[in-house]
Amino acid sequence: MLKSILGCCKVYISESRNRSALESIERAAKLFPLAPIINKFEDVAYNRIGYTLVSELGSVPSSEPCHLTNCVLAMVKAAFDTIDFELHTGTHPRLGVVDHICFHPMADASLDQAARIARCLAMDMGSSLQVPTFLYGAAHEEGRTLDSIRRVFGYFKPNSSENQWIGGLKSDSMSMKPDSGPSQVTPSKGVLVIGATNWVDNYNVPLISSDISAIRRIAKRVSGRGGGLPSVQAMALAHGEGVIEVACNLLDPNKVGGERVQQEVESLAREEGISVGRGYFTDFSQEEIIKSYLKLIEERN
Repeated sequence: MLKSILGCCKVYISESRNRSALESIERAAKLFPLAPIINKFEDVAYNRIGYTLVSELGSVPSSEPCHLTNCVLAMVKAAFDTIDFELHTGTHPRLGVVDHICFHPMADASLDQAARIARCLAMDMGSSLQVPTFLYGAAHEEGRTLDSIRRVFGYFKPNSSENQWIGGLKSDSMSMKPDSGPSQVTPSKGVLVIGATNWVDNYNVPLISSDISAIRRIAKRVSGRGGGLPSVQAMALAHGEGVIEVACNLLDPNKVGGERVQQEVESLAREEGISVGRGYFTDFSQEEIIKSYLKLIEERN
């Protein structure tokens, strides 16, 4: 009987146009069949890809290999070997070649288990790959938030015209001390953020407009930070010609889900006279991911 202590890891890499780089990353992942990729979401406009991996979790520390962290480490190494952050351009903010890694407990796993796995991976990343690594959420001793790290690095402000993020970080020195790795940034790699939280959904709503200021007003009013929907983080991101998305993190999707966000965006957009398209999730639901993983493992056995 398969244990139901599962960990999910989402790996966000700043690339979706370089096919050979993505193939190299996915080849590295295939060496760890006990931590399979359950889903991948590619976005050419954002020049970003998100991978969702799942595996059983053992105790940490343990003499048993952690298939999930070993797989992610191999994928990150492949990404650093094939992608140069200084050459990257896209309409999604990012801090490095590997922008963000997050662990979520699934089934009977605990958040503490996910946090321990995240901390172990961060130590490996910093030492073996020599990349400044920052922890957040349950993986950080003070529960530091992801967006607080991002704000320090100017993550939310485009560094080029047409709402593009181009090239690496502006400085190789940092105002924050990393939790692991060197205190200097390698421009071709950038920095890395690793965390552990309960489940988060990502839901994006396209608006038919080129008025980034208007969409930013809507995004601010949708977000909990701007007095809108609690547990929702939102930002306005250009997404192809004549389309700007309100891209949302739903930190407590059982309380505020995608449908509620859709309704709120549509209401606010009417005030601005802007047409709204149908929103979409960038990943399967937690239940669908577990089901897909169990089916895959059963087929392999």
